[in-house]
Amino acid sequence: MARLYESRKRILVTGGAGFLGSHLIDKLMGQGHEVICADNLFTGSKRNIEHLHGNPRFEFLRHDVCNPLKVEVDEIYNLACPASPVHYQYNPVLTTKTSVMGALNMLGLAKRLRCRIFQASTSEVYGDPEVHPQREDYWGHVNPIGTRACYDEGKRCAETLFFDYHRQHGVDIKVARIFNTYGPRMHPRDGRVVSNFITQALAGEDLTIYGDGSQTRSFCYCDDLVDGFLKLMDSPPELTGPVNLGNPGEFTMIELAGEVLRLTGSRSKVKHLPLPADDPKQRQPDITLARKALGWEPKVPLADGLARTIDHFRSFDD
Repeated sequence: MARLYESRKRILVTGGAGFLGSHLIDKLMGQGHEVICADNLFTGSKRNIEHLHGNPRFEFLRHDVCNPLKVEVDEIYNLACPASPVHYQYNPVLTTKTSVMGALNMLGLAKRLRCRIFQASTSEVYGDPEVHPQREDYWGHVNPIGTRACYDEGKRCAETLFFDYHRQHGVDIKVARIFNTYGPRMHPRDGRVVSNFITQALAGEDLTIYGDGSQTRSFCYCDDLVDGFLKLMDSPPELTGPVNLGNPGEFTMIELAGEVLRLTGSRSKVKHLPLPADDPKQRQPDITLARKALGWEPKVPLADGLARTIDHFRSFDD
């Protein structure tokens, strides 16, 4: 049910044509808000938002957050940044600039407008963790000069900027640390394990597992994650975050591969390749804070979410 007109907000979503950004915009539009989607389409796709064109409450701006943006809005969700290793390592300098300059530009806008701003941070700030599961008070174990550092350290610096703007200028901030998320609208060649496995299984190719497959990840379905975004954004000002948002269910890569093969009915085999540099051996969120402060936890089981994602990939016409 849409909100009443009196509670309608004008909301900016950077990276809104991306996988998560487009799902967030769908939710916001469903609540009756006006949404400005800003995206340079480096990894985002017009396909993800084409169903919204023609809606008088939706506006698309082709814009790079490395440059200032002058708009009048009530809230900002800053999601702009390549999020998969294939994409963020393609141009690592640009990745760091997007995280850092993007944060500076959006925080400057929020300061001028005196509006609340949300930062999509990442579990990658924990690096290859020495603490398991990861809590928000863990400072991480990150290689600052590795091939993943453009993303890991870029996001860590963005968090620093958000909290300094909050302390120095009183900007109303919300910071979420996103753990592995999957669902429809993932790009089939983004290099993430879920999209890799599904694409390979549907094509009858070997499923590539890096290392021995014992490394673990936790997988959160996109709808659950976006619900966490909205709950955090609507929480009291004193809850700035960071707040872990992810599914605490932990699966090895071998287990994930088996589930994808079962759901697709594929006869593909599993092929092992060397483990990439600085690849985390385990990743699992402690979501105690999200449960207590937001009343949030994921609801979609992995098998159900994978089935929906596989259906999307089957219909994907590249």
